[in-house]
Amino acid sequence: MLSFPLDGRLERAALNPLLAAVLGLLVAFVLFQGISTLVAFGLILIWHAVPLSELVADMPAVLETHAADLIVANTVGQVFGLLVPSILFARLHSSAWPGMLRVRRAPVVFTIVSVVALLALIPLVQALGAWADSWPWPESIRHFEQGQMDLIERILLQDFPLVFSISMLALTPAICEEFLFRGYVQRQAERSLGALHGVLFSGIVFGLYHLRLTQALALSVLGIYLAWITWRSGSILPAILVHLVNNALAAVLGKLSAVGDLEVDLETFQVPWPIVAGGVAVFALLVIVMNRVAGSPVSEDDVPSDRLPAQPEQPNE
Repeated sequence: MLSFPLDGRLERAALNPLLAAVLGLLVAFVLFQGISTLVAFGLILIWHAVPLSELVADMPAVLETHAADLIVANTVGQVFGLLVPSILFARLHSSAWPGMLRVRRAPVVFTIVSVVALLALIPLVQALGAWADSWPWPESIRHFEQGQMDLIERILLQDFPLVFSISMLALTPAICEEFLFRGYVQRQAERSLGALHGVLFSGIVFGLYHLRLTQALALSVLGIYLAWITWRSGSILPAILVHLVNNALAAVLGKLSAVGDLEVDLETFQVPWPIVAGGVAVFALLVIVMNRVAGSPVSEDDVPSDRLPAQPEQPNE
């Protein structure tokens, strides 16, 4: 029987699991933002010797010129601001941190169906994003998010090799964010709030963490789905693959939109409701399939050793 022990320093200190999750989120946020910014400015100011006065005078133009450096900086920030802290925090709870983060094999059929289910869910996610974007948001929020989108568009307009773009914009975020949100945060939230509320907590925090309030509802729905397949399969791997596919599709469509080959605004595009309804129906059927493929929702190897049922004592012979 496999299990992971809760024998780390934070467990001995009796730190509340939900508080540990919030602390982990705060540390990861600060590290990611700080490391990404330092690496980006370091590459631009030191490696490329761009004068600080030039950077301050026309930052958008400088950033567009050095778009590759921004992607590299973001990747370094993801690895050392999200992935590494997630592993280190998990080690502070358990010496068997892979088990705690659910780094284990997943059923192949479940994994494949989870990707197909994502494709069925995308129309709903897109519709929710467009609907939320139509709300009367304050101008300050609109301005902040427009700045984000302009920077992303400038990056997508660069002629990067496909492998580079997918690796930096899809694969790295899929691994690093899933280790944080579905690995560490969800595990801690489940320990404190139970499975259902742990899944909801992980998904909603994922939606808010991207600092895009107009898209928080859509991202939360996607995050809840990622959290559910992690809990249901007992593995983080399906969520990583689904996240990768979603990011890759977004990058490709964003690229087509940026260069003008796709003449629609992906943020506000209204998906016809018959397509949304059909996608939801297919998604529901695939969830049923995944439920059957996954078998028992909680297996013994997914329960901390201190929560396993006590074994009855054997009578003396």
